[in-house]
Amino acid sequence: MGARKRLKAEEIKAAKRQRAFAILRDVPTSPRKMRLVVDMVRGKEVKTALDILKFSSKEASSRVEKLIMSAVANWQVKNEGVRLEDANLYVKEIFVDEGSSLKRIRTAPQGRAHRIRKRSNHVTVVVDSAVTNDSQNK
Repeated sequence: MGARKRLKAEEIKAAKRQRAFAILRDVPTSPRKMRLVVDMVRGKEVKTALDILKFSSKEASSRVEKLIMSAVANWQVKNEGVRLEDANLYVKEIFVDEGSSLKRIRTAPQGRAHRIRKRSNHVTVVVDSAVTNDSQNK
């Protein structure tokens, strides 16, 4: 029983070694606008995703592009002996969580006030190697 648990733990560690992630916190963009950009690159190969983001007209695309580059750099640190070209990296997971909101007041007619919520978000990217997943499944 102990040997089986040890093997399982080693498999999990090997799988974690192949994945790399990056987190971008407190981006001053609404989560809804960021999700439009994130949905364009989910599941795509890293090269393709970076090309899509580079030529996107959305303001949030430059931040997501930098975040994916950071995740790729984190993957390179974890896998020093593997060439980036041979790894066939893809965006395994990418999601947007809602961050804190700044609450502001805008004056309104007849002495009233309206609340303005300046929203922020957190973006998480997980990059994985497609080559290693295929060899593990066989």
